[in-house]
Amino acid sequence: MAAVTTPDLAAPATPRPSSRIGDGFRAIRQLPLIPIAVLIVLLVVPAMFANQLAPHSHRIGTLNDAKLPPFWVSESFEERTVVQRADRGRLDVEIGLTNARRKIERGEASFLTGGEGGDVNVGDTIRFQAQQGGSMNYPLGTDKQGRDILSRIMHGARVSLLVSGLAILLGGGLGTLLGMLAAYRGGKTDSIIMRIVDIKLAFPTILLALVLVAAIGAGFATVIVVIAVLLWARYARVVRGEALAIKQQDFIDRARVSGASNSRIMMRHIFPNLVNTVVVLATLEVGHVIILESTLSFLGAGIPAPTPAWGVMVADGRDLITTAWWIFLFPCLAIVLTVLSMNLLGDWLRDKLDPKLRNI
Repeated sequence: MAAVTTPDLAAPATPRPSSRIGDGFRAIRQLPLIPIAVLIVLLVVPAMFANQLAPHSHRIGTLNDAKLPPFWVSESFEERTVVQRADRGRLDVEIGLTNARRKIERGEASFLTGGEGGDVNVGDTIRFQAQQGGSMNYPLGTDKQGRDILSRIMHGARVSLLVSGLAILLGGGLGTLLGMLAAYRGGKTDSIIMRIVDIKLAFPTILLALVLVAAIGAGFATVIVVIAVLLWARYARVVRGEALAIKQQDFIDRARVSGASNSRIMMRHIFPNLVNTVVVLATLEVGHVIILESTLSFLGAGIPAPTPAWGVMVADGRDLITTAWWIFLFPCLAIVLTVLSMNLLGDWLRDKLDPKLRNI
């Protein structure tokens, strides 16, 4: 009789290291790399290491270096005709006699025509430096007080990150708690909380913020409290809608039957199912908070000077936008890029964390 042999059971295949590396690269490619890189470079790293990375002091400047342009801007010269008294309508071709003599005496200008005997006379033409050139000592230039703009933007990132983080923690926590309470208790509790939310959302945001700041007084802590007051209603409305749907699930009924208290059901069964929504909403609100803080600082009702908040820097450069555009432009770019990147990251998180959109 022929012997019958049975094949050995095949051992479970272990994933190859190359497949793990490939899966890792595919997961990385799915991330929004550009927004994440912008946030790391523009917000996170400067906020954490501003003291070590900033090339100059963010509070103290040198008046001799005031309004220096960025490093790629070269110096420029102008030629003017000397007149007895400069005409405001023709400042592009004329310069007053007193100012011309002052520039010649300081060595800031040279004669193109005239200047017999070294004296400045009406009708002479002088050539002088209209704008200094930039240097790598101040890569993004300086403001009207000679402070380095790059250093102030780095320290301003710390202000924006702290304000947004603390305001969202306070406002989001309060709104989430009230939203869950309204959805779970229902009845009069739900009606009272939602009517307060409706009243809050009916007020113009900036106007309400200005009123609160005027009543409390401008300051770092005031800005955080004011923004938290402005944010909680958004969280309460969104969380209430999600909590109402979760409240109808079977596992909530089983928790009640098992004798769980109301607070335990809310914190152990409802809140964990709201975490994804709260995280996505918090990510999207970071950009909103940065805009609110910058707006208040721009209007003089936010972070007080000389703290280098981005809104304060924009306000400092608004009067010099035609002559020293870099003072205004770079803080604006920091705000725009940060808010845009946070919104893109929030959209990506919503698509990944929302079960309804996960397979789309």
